[in-house]
Amino acid sequence: MIRVLLAEDQHVIRGALVALLGLEDDLEIVEAVESGDAAVAAALVHRPDVAVLDIDMPGAIDGLDAAAKICEKLPSCRTLMLTGYGKPGHLRRALASQVDGFLLKTAPPEELTAAIRTVAGGGRVLDPSLAVTAWDLADNPLTQREVDVLRLVAGGAEATEVASRLHLTAGTVRNYLTAIVAKLNARNRTDAVRIASESGWI
Repeated sequence: MIRVLLAEDQHVIRGALVALLGLEDDLEIVEAVESGDAAVAAALVHRPDVAVLDIDMPGAIDGLDAAAKICEKLPSCRTLMLTGYGKPGHLRRALASQVDGFLLKTAPPEELTAAIRTVAGGGRVLDPSLAVTAWDLADNPLTQREVDVLRLVAGGAEATEVASRLHLTAGTVRNYLTAIVAKLNARNRTDAVRIASESGWI
């Protein structure tokens, strides 16, 4: 029996996946949660064989961050990412997080169940067209501090809030944002957030 943890923030999709996987004789859903934080906590409690994680979830950490934490805290648990978007940047982050599989939500149900079995057996599942595209992505030109600043801006924080949270001055934050916009050849900070998000850098 393959013990599966499922993390998906959309209730209808989560319920459908639980029902779908419940039809398989060799798969057991040990927990179904709606956030990355809850996925890490549930993994430590239930110790599943495979964690099937949506990438875009609410909370302090997304699915990719949750996968990295699960890999670190529970190496025996394999991770399979599900996403509605085939963004190459997501794939690059997934590979960096050492996930074991990456599957689009548009895949047929039988591909999902096969992917879970493959990952549970020690194999890897990867969309080949996304893998080819990922090789063509430029490396992240931003420093870690610039990533931290832009991630907070992406979450809606103003310069003064970013400064407070990162223990910087507002002027320093504005300087970081100016540098970020220049490095990414963006029109403004909103465009910089878009570029960095699509590239999987934040």
